[in-house]
Amino acid sequence: MTGPTPAPGRRFRTVCDRLPGVSGRRRDHEGPARLGVWLRPDDQGAAPGADVAVYASHAEAVELCVFDGPGPGAGERRIELTERVHGVHFGFVPDLAAGTAYGLRAHGPWDPARGLRYNPDKLLLDPYARGIAGEVTWRPEVFGHVVGEDLAGDPEVRDAHDSAAFVPRGVVLDDGFDWGEDSPPSVPWSQTVLYEAHVRGLTRLHPGVPYHLRGTYAGLAHPATIEHLTRLGVTTVELLPVHAFTSEPALARRHTSNYWGYNTLGFFAPHAAYSSASVPAGVLTEFKGMVRLLHAAGLEVVLDVVYNHTCEQGRDGATLSWRGLDNRAYYRLDDNGRDVDVTGCGNTLDFRHPRVVQLALDSLRYWVEHCHVDGFRFDLATALARGRDDGYDPDHPFLVAMRSDPVLSRVKLIAEPWDVGPHGWRTGQFPPPMTEWNDRFRDAVRTFWLPDGARALRGEPGHGVRELATRLSGSQDLFGVGDRGPLASVNYVAAHDGFTLADTTAYEYKHNQDNGEGNRDGHDDNRSWNHGAEGTSDDPDLLERRRRSLRNLLGTVLLSTGVPMLAAGDELGRTQRGNNNAYSRDDLVSWLNWDLADWQQDLLATTTQLLRLRREHPALRQRAFFGGRPVHEDGTFDLGWFDADGRAMDESRWHEPRTRVLQAFLHAAPAGGRSLLLVLCGAGQDVEVTLPGPPWASSYELVWNSAEPKPVDPTSGHDGVQQVTALSIRLYAATP
Repeated sequence: MTGPTPAPGRRFRTVCDRLPGVSGRRRDHEGPARLGVWLRPDDQGAAPGADVAVYASHAEAVELCVFDGPGPGAGERRIELTERVHGVHFGFVPDLAAGTAYGLRAHGPWDPARGLRYNPDKLLLDPYARGIAGEVTWRPEVFGHVVGEDLAGDPEVRDAHDSAAFVPRGVVLDDGFDWGEDSPPSVPWSQTVLYEAHVRGLTRLHPGVPYHLRGTYAGLAHPATIEHLTRLGVTTVELLPVHAFTSEPALARRHTSNYWGYNTLGFFAPHAAYSSASVPAGVLTEFKGMVRLLHAAGLEVVLDVVYNHTCEQGRDGATLSWRGLDNRAYYRLDDNGRDVDVTGCGNTLDFRHPRVVQLALDSLRYWVEHCHVDGFRFDLATALARGRDDGYDPDHPFLVAMRSDPVLSRVKLIAEPWDVGPHGWRTGQFPPPMTEWNDRFRDAVRTFWLPDGARALRGEPGHGVRELATRLSGSQDLFGVGDRGPLASVNYVAAHDGFTLADTTAYEYKHNQDNGEGNRDGHDDNRSWNHGAEGTSDDPDLLERRRRSLRNLLGTVLLSTGVPMLAAGDELGRTQRGNNNAYSRDDLVSWLNWDLADWQQDLLATTTQLLRLRREHPALRQRAFFGGRPVHEDGTFDLGWFDADGRAMDESRWHEPRTRVLQAFLHAAPAGGRSLLLVLCGAGQDVEVTLPGPPWASSYELVWNSAEPKPVDPTSGHDGVQQVTALSIRLYAATP
């Protein structure tokens, strides 16, 4: 059923009571101090109420819809925001109190070819709502255009059904919170160890967390969780999206949900399902309490944020907020009003528009200033920096604003340096002070630890050790310009997206059948090795080889120059049963299992030992690139490379694709502490390795050996020829 396109001047339907418009005049130059709904302070003798401001530049009018309760059947009152300037509709609304549920309705032309999709029959969520009540019910009413029960239809024809009963509402909040003596841990990048975690998945099965707190903000900040994180030795928890989000309609039809959260519904509100509280004010309080407790334990909180797209999908998607307020301003459109998608999610927020840049900056500042978070990881960051010609611009206004902002320039800023649009891969090209996920590190490390036979079967070229050496020493080829340094590289071999670390040693092919997409989703280029059998096995020799490979991958990440990142559970050998795209698996596939076998306890101890070694040895935490320069009067370099025979690597050895052993001597002089020797043996058989002798070192102390299933005490007096186990790593501390 459709309704007519509103004629000029016919702006309001009269299906419910409407309050008189907010008194005031249309202003030509003055505007509100900020967007959203903000209570007036009651200590200034002002009348109770709230300032309301909404950006909708192409709308003829905007109404604030106030509900007398949180449920879908609550009565609705409409208040026109009669003041307007620079596309912002605003006014002071008396007697608007904390806890009030509200929404918006926008009136204007329905002209999809011009990108205008106004429909006052659709209740819209305030883009600046800091509290959100309710969820999206995927019914035809939530679409601005006509759709059938299968949610497919004609994006050109406006729908006249009211959506209020099927969409969430904003909730007015009082932002007061007792932060006590909270202060940010401010961990230097050189000491940072990132730990990527999911709020729900981390504690959903944790036996030390009370059942009613598992999978919540409070559960993440419970003493049992904090004890694990601090004992492990990580410094910074990087949380998968906690902005309010919803599931896609396709997932709802399959009776599943979006588990990861990369489908934003609100950029200012914490996701309510991760809270043990039942009201939005309690959700925000619980989130802030989590941050405060993590800070007290010395742990930073970094949020994975998704500003590249929203949950409204493409032009055939729902009208929930931005599309109904100003589709032409918020989204990147072509000349026919169709969405330009460089995210793979149906739409792309248009960071060429000043108000979109403002939305993101306001959101980021809110989470820092009001919620005390310590930084952000930007999903598909290239999409945020595409300029007028649609190409990537390192001097994009959004990036410049973050770099120069007195609040944001002081927190951690991490880019996922790609999107799915043309020329979207931009690793190494983001400006300082941003750091970047280094996918080249991931791929090089996984490839090196593949045996020769596995690489040949996949058609992988033999690169010897050249690529590995570049990644071990900080990826200067990627981050050597702009005075960035090795700390711009976030080194990882596993993340939420793809195989878990354990699954890279047990599966060569993705097993995503239970995702409901015919195993078509997820990466096919996994660079993994199952050691001779796909999936689970009870062969003790095969299992030991897999576990040694796990230790090799962990050791390579944690002993390399740069900023290491672990995915939560990799220290426990967590498996997703070969699923490399578990975005919709809110179940045992994704949740961490804390019932650990002996080998998992050993792996946890090994990871803890590696992180302790990283803390104790400054040579592993370089702030500048190695220069290959003499650092001592004996002529030794800051970084020395040697082959299995203890000879300095030369041009021919670097270009020999069959080279499978590499020794890296990290001199203590630049950073202090002891000099270290890292020996990586990628050969398929045990190898005799000659350790570099004087002037580099007179002898060595073996401090870690990946061939050992669990940590052992260091042993000294090592020199000359050593028998090194196939596919293993050794770390020695040098004696001058």
